[in-house]
Amino acid sequence: MSRFFIARPIFAGVISIVILLAGLAAMRSLPIAQYPEITPPVVSVSATYPGASAEVLQTTVAAPIEEQINGVENMLYMSSTSSGSSGQVAITVTFEVGTDVNEAAIEVSNRVRLAEPRLPQEARRLGVVVQKRSSSFLQIVALQSLEGRQSPLYVSNYASLNVVDALKRVPGVGDVQIFGAEEYAMRLWLQPGRMAQLGVTTSDVAAAIQEQNSQFAAGRIGQEPTREPQALTYT
Repeated sequence: MSRFFIARPIFAGVISIVILLAGLAAMRSLPIAQYPEITPPVVSVSATYPGASAEVLQTTVAAPIEEQINGVENMLYMSSTSSGSSGQVAITVTFEVGTDVNEAAIEVSNRVRLAEPRLPQEARRLGVVVQKRSSSFLQIVALQSLEGRQSPLYVSNYASLNVVDALKRVPGVGDVQIFGAEEYAMRLWLQPGRMAQLGVTTSDVAAAIQEQNSQFAAGRIGQEPTREPQALTYT
């Protein structure tokens, strides 16, 4: 092939000029961006159903949501994971390159709202979160207490109150996750024998604790209608 063009230099020169002109014409129509989108946008959906096994999470939480999300515009594929230990479901929806991630998140959120009536009551109460974020981690930061002065619970609570929100406000950050997060909580030990005597179940105890833990508005003093005109109203 090289001998053919060496023997015909004029023909080789004409082909080179044609290739050059075609490249110049194509260069004007090629998209140019400082940070081109080379990875497909990802929208994640997470839900929590405490106490449920991985199989129950898959059938009662993940399946209804996936059924509604399936077929959303410009979607490439979808994957989900269910963790029985934490009672969490994570669904990742991947879209075609060039898809507006904001519009994709809105579309997925609308589909999730259609599936919410079919979810368990506890999962609906805790809420279903839709976020636009990448499935890969950009940076991992370790936070520790020097010389072990503070407990892991204190460090985790400090990061949750003072570090997570500040990192989420950084431009370009989709989400911040604390690995091994610990939260202040109250653990109750029940006496099965005493509960059997009183005819009380664990659901009754949980409902009573939840009712006592609710916060209600105190209302207003002196608000109309009143028997006599009030000059002041206390909130």
